[in-house]
Amino acid sequence: MKLLIARMNHETNTFSPVATPLEAFGRHGPSYGEAAWRENKGMQTAMAAFIDAAEREHAQIVTPVSASANPSGPVAAAAYDAICNAIVNAAAGCDAVLLDLHGAMVAENSNDGEGDLLARVRAVLPNAPIAVALDLHGNVTQKMIDHADVIVSFKTYPHVDMYETGAHAARLLFDLIHRRARPVIAWRQPPLLTHTLRSATAEGAMKRAVDAARAAEAEGMLAVSVLSGFSLADIAAPCISVVVVGDGDRAAADAVAQRIAQQIWDERDDFFYRSAPLADSVAQAAKLAHGADKPVLLLDHGDNCMSGGTCDTMDLLEEVLKQGLEGVVSGPLCDPEAVAAMHAAGAGATVTLAVGNKLASEAVKPQRPLTVTGVIHALTDGEYTISGPTYTGQRAFMGRAAVLDIGAATLVVTERTHEPWDLGVFESVGVDPRRARFLLLKSRMYCRPVFVPIAAALVECDSRGVTSSDYGLFRFEHVERPVYPLDAGTEWKA
Repeated sequence: MKLLIARMNHETNTFSPVATPLEAFGRHGPSYGEAAWRENKGMQTAMAAFIDAAEREHAQIVTPVSASANPSGPVAAAAYDAICNAIVNAAAGCDAVLLDLHGAMVAENSNDGEGDLLARVRAVLPNAPIAVALDLHGNVTQKMIDHADVIVSFKTYPHVDMYETGAHAARLLFDLIHRRARPVIAWRQPPLLTHTLRSATAEGAMKRAVDAARAAEAEGMLAVSVLSGFSLADIAAPCISVVVVGDGDRAAADAVAQRIAQQIWDERDDFFYRSAPLADSVAQAAKLAHGADKPVLLLDHGDNCMSGGTCDTMDLLEEVLKQGLEGVVSGPLCDPEAVAAMHAAGAGATVTLAVGNKLASEAVKPQRPLTVTGVIHALTDGEYTISGPTYTGQRAFMGRAAVLDIGAATLVVTERTHEPWDLGVFESVGVDPRRARFLLLKSRMYCRPVFVPIAAALVECDSRGVTSSDYGLFRFEHVERPVYPLDAGTEWKA
């Protein structure tokens, strides 16, 4: 048995000005062939689970490409074509396909990145089973449903079950191949734009929806996925979805999809997040720090790296300094110009720099950079190994990094946008985050498994960046209307 296994991951924020060329998909671009296999083998990715399952089947494995980029603006057409062509060109002669996809990719030449890829693979292999693992924030489309035999998404956010999701999808694929099961897919998509901060699976309506999905699996469905969608993609339906894989009985699968989707719609208000004014959030953090022996986390989810943020919005840092907070550690802030200037000046030098607010977008009005004076404490290549629990063991690349001490705050500045997955973001540049009084992170959720345990408290801060929870900042032109909450009177029945 010859299996095609590949990875193509990108969550596209169509409002983000951060470019997504081919080189964004890895340290210097995607990995191909044997390098793609090595990049995933032993890791916690869905593709790693595919490889392990295929090896247990003693299959011949073809790994044409592994391509994963941080969320950012629309994928360059040349990049999208290069990745898709690598997969499609390797498909001929394969008996089955396992794809590790995100589900919310938008390219310059495709509003349905995954659906268009699956259609091309299906055209080459009209009779081969295709199984797909998706991120919980995938935007499901009819084309994805039409051209896949198995679809399974993550059930956790923060995401810690990537490998388990891949193992689940692979198990169903081999059950299909060996005729132990007959997967059929049903789905529902309420017209509901969810806020990412309301897609955490440990609480609220999202937890109840995922609990319902797990219960349906326990009652006989092969797989039930609740995908909250990624609403900062201006496409037809960046909405929440329920995807059910049944065993031969499409009507039964459809009934489960209908029931869970109706439950979600009935609780739609619980998927809406209301932000506090930024000044109030900072004042709250100052109060929480009194008497605390651990840092207070301020999460700048309005400029969240893993939703396409520029990581150079200075709103939160400026407000923190305005209110007189000290003992601040902030980062990673993305500013290649500032990093270049500090590397040129050298460690120990005192410099005056304009930092941040340099990437303008149509959604958010540009601001002036923040001018700061400080001492350069460290200069590094910005590389470290993630200790977990997310993407454990993978090598992380921030681009070159520099540490600037401006007195009240220590700034970690990098050449690339980078999610604070790990304490290594700071420890790799000689900064101990545990000793901060206030820790400002360009993050929404992924930082929490690592940083919440070392913190005294957490405050969510909504700066006016391109990942803000304020939908009023964004001009949605392609979303099908009516849709909730943009249209308060939206009606729907599963």
